[in-house]
Amino acid sequence: MLILLVFLGVFVVIAGWGIGLYNGLIRARNAYRNAFAQIDVQLQRRFDLIPNLVETAKAYMGHERQTLEAVIAARNAAQAGLAAAKADPGDAAGMAQLAASQGQLNGVLGRLMAVAEAYPDLKANQNMMQLSEELGSTENKVAFARQAYNDAVMSYNNQREVFPASVVANAFNFSPAALLDIPADKQAQVREAPKVQF
Repeated sequence: MLILLVFLGVFVVIAGWGIGLYNGLIRARNAYRNAFAQIDVQLQRRFDLIPNLVETAKAYMGHERQTLEAVIAARNAAQAGLAAAKADPGDAAGMAQLAASQGQLNGVLGRLMAVAEAYPDLKANQNMMQLSEELGSTENKVAFARQAYNDAVMSYNNQREVFPASVVANAFNFSPAALLDIPADKQAQVREAPKVQF
């Protein structure tokens, strides 16, 4: 009888330990999914600002139609990339599609802003200034949300890979989550120090 009680006690401890590991993995997965939801909110805000920015610029940049159309096309592609990533946050293919589409959108928005510099009346337009400021603020929020997401993914991936949690993760098919990285060509531009000449 004593052996049976000891065996039962060991079983309860092991079962409790396994349940604790499983629940920890669930909490970590929910944390990175919540962090991705914050990216979604900020990107939707960004997508909502872009048509207003294009409409404001359209009045001044009539012959820059190709640039304006490229911005709208890149916005639509970025929304499709977000939808693909939102279907399964953490999926490597979805994150890669989102990162690529966001990189493309960043590029055409940069071109739009560069072209807008050539139009003093547009630069001085109150709507354009406000939209540019809101877009810049949203870009900062996207960057913070992306960092929080990547931190949550790293925590989840670490938790699912360490022993003994890896045994539970493999048994219950907790797949690894992918980080949201800046595309390689944009990383070089972001990390390169600006050159100052006098």
